[in-house]
Amino acid sequence: MTTNHNHLGSPHCLQVGGCHDYIIIGQGAAAFSAAIEANSLGARTLMIGKNETEGSLLGGTCVNVGCVPSKRLITVGEFIDDVRKSRYYGVDADAIVDYSKVVAEKDKLVSGMRSKKYKEVLDKLANVDFVDGFGSLGDSHTVIANGKEYHSNHILIATGARAYIPSIKGLESINPLTNEEALSLKDLPRSLIIIGGRAMGLEFAQMFSHFGSKVTVLQRSGTIIPGWEPVLISKLANYLKDDGISVNTNTAINEVGKDGGEEFVKASVNGKEAIFKAERIMFATGRQPNVEKLNLGAIGLKTDEKGFIQINSKMETNVPGIYAAGDVTGEPMLETLAGKEGKIATDNMFTRNTKEIDLNEVPQAIFTMPEAAMVGLTDDQAHGKGIKCSCNSIPFSMIPKASIIGDERGVIKVVIDYATKRILGVSILSRNAADLIAEATLAVKFKLTIDDIIDTVHVFPTLSEAFKLASQNFYQDISNMSCCTA
Repeated sequence: MTTNHNHLGSPHCLQVGGCHDYIIIGQGAAAFSAAIEANSLGARTLMIGKNETEGSLLGGTCVNVGCVPSKRLITVGEFIDDVRKSRYYGVDADAIVDYSKVVAEKDKLVSGMRSKKYKEVLDKLANVDFVDGFGSLGDSHTVIANGKEYHSNHILIATGARAYIPSIKGLESINPLTNEEALSLKDLPRSLIIIGGRAMGLEFAQMFSHFGSKVTVLQRSGTIIPGWEPVLISKLANYLKDDGISVNTNTAINEVGKDGGEEFVKASVNGKEAIFKAERIMFATGRQPNVEKLNLGAIGLKTDEKGFIQINSKMETNVPGIYAAGDVTGEPMLETLAGKEGKIATDNMFTRNTKEIDLNEVPQAIFTMPEAAMVGLTDDQAHGKGIKCSCNSIPFSMIPKASIIGDERGVIKVVIDYATKRILGVSILSRNAADLIAEATLAVKFKLTIDDIIDTVHVFPTLSEAFKLASQNFYQDISNMSCCTA
């Protein structure tokens, strides 16, 4: 592997301030992955980062105000729900919850992980220095932070994104929640309206519902999580309603406000006026890029209509020497993808490699209960690309392990190329779907066929058998098969 330190001799290095092989603007998943890779390549690196919002500290969104704290609370909520629903005959129990203690334990987890996985990791990177500050571009080779100029021929922008709250009449009269504030509440709201019915909105809706809040979801489009397989969407919507969550689609928000001790939303639902009231209102209405302080206009760096930085599959922007990675580049906003992008950007800058991201190989998951996960193409997407495909779905009631654990909710759908039997996409709704999708991700990435999956021995009894059984179902009715039929 050849490392390219072509900053040497550059006139930029003779200016006032520090000169580095690499400058990374950001302190989240993409930035850390880039810094770790640069350190291994021996590139003298400067990371410049500061929290754009109150909760987004060192480590970025995921560890502080995203995946880690939310999945902790979701997991506790699922345990409470399992106990209260007494899934196993002969076992009766109840859960007494002290929500403030649950939140305190969550905070302890986040603090410990931020220290162990980010601060301590950063301290061990011998070739990486850190500046606590906001980075701003002076030109295509210069970053200004805390009034000082730093220079490099290689710059990565990885400043992430934050919650977006649309401009709505009456917004100034309420105290709106985003994911950050919702995760920091010390007291459980008696009732909650969540505006937005995609991944975050649904996860928070069910989480608060499991803890005991009365939850209403208002979704603009005709379905929750649009773009996913309809068979998954319809089942998940029903499961959420079974949990007591009011799910409203085709909803246009007209006004929000406060009436006595409650906040309200005036909306049009399927064209009819409606008023929803709750103790608090949470917005899960998308994210906006952290670009305002970057001075992108100084170098003519291109963004899309929402302000997200435009890149190609190699993480390059339109300005030579400047790359971008992670949530600041837009959807899909996933921590693992951000990390991969940060590494690829760094490799492409400093080695002879030319690596690219194929988003078709990137899995996605929604941590409701049951969980939803997908990778590759949906049925509609395959048809839209002109691919002659074949599809197969089986309910998890046909998976022995689902019956054993007492939760048969869910479905798996597999999309294959009709002629070659190559696996094009897999969608799963079940317990542990976010874990189960890993095998399907390998199948899509390495262009495996359903015969490859059938020929692979799976452990019995496990939920992972679902992928094999769904593959076998292309050839024969699995309802007529015994357990472990090869």
